[in-house]
Amino acid sequence: MIKFLRTLWKHIAGSIRDLAPIVIVIGFFQYFILQQPLDNALALAGGAILVLLGLTLFVYGLELALFPIGESLAYALARKGSVFWLLTFSFLLGFGTTVAEPALTAVANEAAKVAASAGAIENSDAARARYVLGLRITVALSVGTALLIGVLRILMGWSLPLLIISGYIMVIAMTAVAPPEIVGIAYDSGGVTTSTITVPLVAALGVGIASSLRDRNPMTDGFGLIAFASLTPMVFVMAYGSIVTWI
Repeated sequence: MIKFLRTLWKHIAGSIRDLAPIVIVIGFFQYFILQQPLDNALALAGGAILVLLGLTLFVYGLELALFPIGESLAYALARKGSVFWLLTFSFLLGFGTTVAEPALTAVANEAAKVAASAGAIENSDAARARYVLGLRITVALSVGTALLIGVLRILMGWSLPLLIISGYIMVIAMTAVAPPEIVGIAYDSGGVTTSTITVPLVAALGVGIASSLRDRNPMTDGFGLIAFASLTPMVFVMAYGSIVTWI
């Protein structure tokens, strides 16, 4: 129990250190630049405490559960020697974590509202829901594909810089032909996929696979999956927007 409390306090101290710059910046601009008192200061203080506790528990939970389980599953599947099940697990992991990603849901909901107000889709709850679902599924498929390619890269020893550069050349080419309305959403989709749920499991997956292979180095081969996970959504979403527009 004492060990648990010490570990928890260590994470709380780390969260305070991480949040302190944000609080300092907001306080400086509020009191010295705007020279205005904070409205509902008590409620804001309570919210800040909840953020502190949430961040602490989230990071602690990652260390206790998500990192170990992701790494151990990847390691076990790689040691089992079944490439099919390893690739299937990687694809489904990428798909499942991205569908559940809160940041993606928030961006998709905002994109649906803007698309409806601009007349790109029908301004109804059903149309907005279809748009959100289509965007989330498209991004989830792209991340699943990204992990599949990334795992193949680790297994086959392909060059990471070559794959990443080729991917961004494809992004630039698609930007030139994709509907302008979808380009910004596509770029933002690449960022929001690498967030709170996806990153820990994806990082653990790569390290676990690289650690299980005799001729692979976890430092040089285990990382890079997150780069794929932020690249492929841009390609998939621009393709999705093009198809929707043409139809």
